[in-house]
Amino acid sequence: MKVTGYRSLTTTHDWGRLIGDANGVMPEPRTEVPVLIVETDSGLEGVGVGAHDDVDRVFRAIEGEDPRAAPALYDRMLAQVFKTGHAGATFGAIGAIDMALWDLKAKAADEPLWRTVGATDRFVPGYASGLDIALDDDALAGLYERFADRGFGAAKLKGGHDVESDRRRLEAVREILGRNTTRPALMIDANESWNRAQAIRYVDALERTVDLAWVEEPVRRWDAAGLAAVRHGVRAAVATGENLTGLEQYRPLLDADAVDVVQVGSVWGITHFLRVAVVAHGRDLPVSPVAYHANPLAHAAAAVPNHLACEVQDLSWPIGIEVDQEIADGGIVLGDLPGLGIRVDERRIEATRASSPPAAAPGGPHIRPDRAGLRLVPGTRPDARSTAPPPR
Repeated sequence: MKVTGYRSLTTTHDWGRLIGDANGVMPEPRTEVPVLIVETDSGLEGVGVGAHDDVDRVFRAIEGEDPRAAPALYDRMLAQVFKTGHAGATFGAIGAIDMALWDLKAKAADEPLWRTVGATDRFVPGYASGLDIALDDDALAGLYERFADRGFGAAKLKGGHDVESDRRRLEAVREILGRNTTRPALMIDANESWNRAQAIRYVDALERTVDLAWVEEPVRRWDAAGLAAVRHGVRAAVATGENLTGLEQYRPLLDADAVDVVQVGSVWGITHFLRVAVVAHGRDLPVSPVAYHANPLAHAAAAVPNHLACEVQDLSWPIGIEVDQEIADGGIVLGDLPGLGIRVDERRIEATRASSPPAAAPGGPHIRPDRAGLRLVPGTRPDARSTAPPPR
């Protein structure tokens, strides 16, 4: 079996709500979902999900190769961009291709990927995470009631603007999840919006009434000293890593003893996750995948001994995508379809795009606000601009 080509598609996910974080909110409740399909001469096709704008630059590293050599081909893709670097869009393309290669590897063996990577249990523990900063209190409660109906006893809320608002929302979710466990696990994600002093003060204030399991990305992703300062200044664990593009970027954080929960972004691929999990395991640290459509890392998470919990952001799939998973019992129950268990209806995707193209997203949580990390007054949004006249 040899790789012969690829097709690139874009579908849409309808969240049924606005999503965002401390940095901003998406302008519409729909977002684009890029899908990559890798073709082979055997007729089998592998599916990868995630942005892959730079795919042409790395695809030649795997063209004509046997996709079952997925880990070796991952290194070949990194070598392909050795001089120009693999961060950002290039790493996303490598991740989408890598996902598709692992999908093909498992399909060639006629088994689900969780079997191929060596898992014994199809259940993957998870936590609810509704990307919920734009929701009012009633909508927030309604969303987490639906997660509670699926057995979740842990949740991560987006926050970072106002301590009292975050406290109220965390306490409300704690009460909702309390029907599934006497000790719900609560987390808050600031998405790099604080500096280290703000983070410590903010989390300390929350912890007076809320027992936080972790605080996520309290400061910039590369700030090893800042993350370590936060870790030693609050009771909650510090989680980070979803935006690190390469195994080598974890080293300074681990050397600085700056992280308690090692996170990995789903869009960076299966091989990257497995390697980060091994490095974390060598430090006796848990690993936790950050979600993306179709939960592609769940299969790999089932196989690593230090997996903590997988983020689950929604209970439905993008248009034209069917996934052989069940969200139940507070986690992900993986199915038996070969590979990642992702089935793509290309005709439906094309028909939907022709009749209702996705809305453009000129702003949102992917754009860092001008004054992120520069607030002095609690409750002031990081992108707020004063309308008062200048002092004389």
